[in-house]
Order: sequence, then C-alpha cells, then structure tokens
Amino acid sequence: MRSSGQSSPEKASWGVRLAALGGLIFLHFPIVVIILYAFTTEEQTYQFPPPGLTLRWFGAIMERPDFWRALSLSVQVAAVATFIAIIFGTLTAAALYRSRFFGREFISLLVILPIALPGIVTGIALRSGINILDVDFSMWTIVIGHATFCIVTVYNNVVARLRRTAYSQIEASFDLGASAFQTLRYVILPNIATALLAGGMLAFALSFDEVIVTTFTSGTTQTLPIWIFSQLARPRDRPVTNVAALIVIMITFIPILLAYRLTEQDND
Repeated sequence: MRSSGQSSPEKASWGVRLAALGGLIFLHFPIVVIILYAFTTEEQTYQFPPPGLTLRWFGAIMERPDFWRALSLSVQVAAVATFIAIIFGTLTAAALYRSRFFGREFISLLVILPIALPGIVTGIALRSGINILDVDFSMWTIVIGHATFCIVTVYNNVVARLRRTAYSQIEASFDLGASAFQTLRYVILPNIATALLAGGMLAFALSFDEVIVTTFTSGTTQTLPIWIFSQLARPRDRPVTNVAALIVIMITFIPILLAYRLTEQDND
C-alpha cells in the first residue's frame, strides 16, 4: 500500500512516446535488416521481401576456417583485455575514490579520456607509439589497444560502487583486528562483486566488437570485426557476412544484457 506522501509517476505524453519509438526504430532497424538477410536465399542482392528463407549460410560459415580463426582471436583478445581491465580498473578506482591530493581530478580525467576519444584517434596514437618502440604487431598489441578503453568501463562501475559503500565497514573491519587482505576478501570484494562482474562483461562486449583500434594495431592479424569488413568486398559472400554479423550481435548482446540486469538489481 503506497503511503500518502508518495505520488504516482506521471505518464509521458504521446509526443515523447512517439519520439522515443522513432529513436528506437532508427537505432535498431539496421540490426533487423542484418538479421533478416542472414536467412535470405538470395546471394548478391538485397531484395525485399527476401525471395525465401534458408539456414544454409549458417552451415557455410561453420566450414570457413578463416572465420573460426578470426572468432578465436577476437575471443582471446576480449578475454585478456577484460582481465587486464578488471585488475587495473579496480586498483585505479580504489586509489582515487577517497583520496584527496593535488591533480586528482586531472588524473581521473586521464583515466576516463580514452573512452571519450574516437577510436581512430586512439588507434593512430597507439600505432605511432608502437612503431617508435619498434614492437611487432601481434595479438598483444591489439590487447593493449582494447585495454585502454576497457579499463574505463571497469573503473566507472567500481568507483560508483565504492562511493555507495559505507567506509565505516572497512574501518570496523580493521578495528576488529582484520588484516588488509581479510578486509579486502570479506568486506570490499563482496560489496563490489556485482560491479566488477558488470564492468567485466561490458568490457568484454566492447572489446569483442571493437574495429577501429584493432585496425590500427593488428597489422596482418584479423579479428572478427576486421574479417567482416574484409568480406564486404565479396558480393557473393554477403549472406555469410550477415551471419557473422549476427554472431557478433549475439555475443555482445548477452553480456550487455546481463550487465544491465546486475546494475538494475543493485539499484533496486
């Protein structure tokens, strides 16, 4: 039973609803087109409606070893970049969330800046730095590029959770004789566990489908987004390319949805 002091939320006007619907259609219509034409029987043209629907392109892509190599590399890069992001993002959040020192805001800006910059700018900067250091392009250079913005994702989630956690719990833990490791294990980690998980899943999704940074740091190595980009020059492979894009959508959609659910539960 709602208390008398609480008012019911106002309903949005029809204009706002239509604007929201239009925005959703604008954002997601291209995705619907990709999903639809992943099942078309037509090989080279986008005829609407499709002349027929088939699953044979899924079988065709499963027989492509170049697709599996690209998928495997993307998963490896995303996993390693996420692991690095969880470690450094958490440590950075722990160092900055309660500290007060000269230049703290500037350091916070530098931590967040990579995700605000266009990926092509980050890619060019990383490529120039790697060339100066005379380092060969490999999977690890891709990981470095992806970790730059994955760290931000984890940092934002963890620092927000730490700011909502009562510091008195940590002080009470020390007062009761707990060591720093015990406080970390039994007080801090349980409080930030869901934030870490949500940040890690978002970082994995961002890394998996990132194409700009990969383009400028991978050299001859192809991740799945680059493989899809290279297939666009082959008209007869368009349905196969659409299937690959559908796989990318599904792999990125699941962790983003789970991260959203975790964040929503924490806010309840």
